[in-house]
Amino acid sequence: MAPETAAVSGAGLHALLAWMSPSFPVGAYTYSHGLEWAVEDGTLRDAATLQAWAAGVLRHGAGWSDTLMLVHGMRTATLGDEAAFRELLDLSLALQPSSERRLEATAQGDAFIAAIVGAWPPSGDTAATRLFARLTRGEAALARGGWTYALALAASAAAWGLPAGPVATAFLHAFAANLVSAAVRAVPLGQTDGQRVVNGLGPDVVALSAAALEAPLDEIGGCAFAADIASMKHETQYTRLFRS
Repeated sequence: MAPETAAVSGAGLHALLAWMSPSFPVGAYTYSHGLEWAVEDGTLRDAATLQAWAAGVLRHGAGWSDTLMLVHGMRTATLGDEAAFRELLDLSLALQPSSERRLEATAQGDAFIAAIVGAWPPSGDTAATRLFARLTRGEAALARGGWTYALALAASAAAWGLPAGPVATAFLHAFAANLVSAAVRAVPLGQTDGQRVVNGLGPDVVALSAAALEAPLDEIGGCAFAADIASMKHETQYTRLFRS
């Protein structure tokens, strides 16, 4: 794998842009990460409250923990350490605070791996490509529901030899943009207001992705309690556009 802070190659950038695009078939548009409940109860009602909510989720919730998991997953996959990678998968699953958040993580993870295997298979013979093959083919392959989105990306990006820094930044940007996209539909907000919020979240995306490269795994965790509770409340919300 390239050094973690290296610039991504042209071919790698092409792959990364495709993988993090809203058109990549993981169904990201069907999940709101509990945001739909925050709209229902009036917590989230305009661009300012969306900015505060999304920044909190990025800094103190799944944005941080998933990015840290992604970086450490890429390092483990690069070494080809299957036991350690599976331990990270178990931890990633255990961190999901509600049934819908677990669905959000695992359904997107399964879909991401299926798309990589079917359309973007890694080539070459490295420890990371061999690990990817073991985890996706044969008797040792992970069963449905065994992947999380962050670690599906980690295994794939490591197998493609992508640097962790740009991957982490792209992952956080895509997560932030999907939160905003959900709010644009659910509040509703105008597209321009939505893009202002995406722009405003840029410093958080850059800072958090850089911090994840330096942080030990012990710093994983969060305190975005409102978002976690919202994801639980969403399970029984009467009228819903989103799966989470």
